[in-house]
Amino acid sequence: MDVRFPIGQLQVPEKATRENVQEWLKQIETYTTRLRETVGSLNEEELSRTYREGAWNVRQLVHHIADSQLNMYQRLKLALTDDNPTVPAFNEEKWAIQPDTKLPVETSIKMLEGINERIVSLGQTLTEDQLDRFFTHQINGKITVATKVAKLAWHEEHHLAHIKIALAQ
Repeated sequence: MDVRFPIGQLQVPEKATRENVQEWLKQIETYTTRLRETVGSLNEEELSRTYREGAWNVRQLVHHIADSQLNMYQRLKLALTDDNPTVPAFNEEKWAIQPDTKLPVETSIKMLEGINERIVSLGQTLTEDQLDRFFTHQINGKITVATKVAKLAWHEEHHLAHIKIALAQ
């Protein structure tokens, strides 16, 4: 197993359907409960563990997941409300070392609860036509709503696997 991608790379069907979206939303809907079960009672030493040398520690991963979901949710909303909006990248490395990443992980879990609830609510109403709407990422190019929903689910699971690897060491 490549610890950088413990659940594999993101896989999105060429033509994602509402059924695909519903499966991704099920993962997102239960995520904060599963994350809290994994990290909620960790001590400082455990929160400082990494899944590989040079990687973010568990605390940074939890805060990164919230930061990333926030950015991806905004992109999803822009794709649904604007015609081909261009969205900037966010510098994940710089976000990961800001002072707010020293806060307890519970602050980011609470943030994720709200964001994920909004994502699931929005996602359950998406039409087939809306799945094909898109935004243009300034680095990665055109990304459809369907692909973004897939990435929202995959990204959380990807980092939960990283956290579990770090805690098993």
